[in-house]
Amino acid sequence: MDNLKLTIQKILELMGFSEFKIDINEANSTGRIFITSDYDLVKNNLNVLVESINYLINQIARNKNLPFIHFDVNNYRQDREKIIIELAKAAAKKASVTKEEVVLPPMNSYERRLVHLELVSHPDVATESVGTGSNRHVVIKPIN
Repeated sequence: MDNLKLTIQKILELMGFSEFKIDINEANSTGRIFITSDYDLVKNNLNVLVESINYLINQIARNKNLPFIHFDVNNYRQDREKIIIELAKAAAKKASVTKEEVVLPPMNSYERRLVHLELVSHPDVATESVGTGSNRHVVIKPIN
């Protein structure tokens, strides 16, 4: 893992970042990167930065037979997960009360999975992913 950490450090430096911290938790296959330099650049492009870094690092890891590691940059993914879970709970409540389907906005597969997992034990609703490609989204249906 030290090799992977050095590779990530080189990537970040080549991207122009000078102040950052990298933590890798091998036990749960996650990593966290905190970038403190160029805050506006990071803040304005966080989604693209998170996805790009994850893609690059995991391509490198795959080629070196290292485990898949899911990286979060400046807690973007953690904050996004909280938002998705709260959205799922609110939509489930709305579907239960109105007895009508609630259509969530398009999400990537990871975010859709969060919704499904959050609501799987909810007794009043069922979830289904519909659509294709970038328009794939979750529909929350009331159970009559």
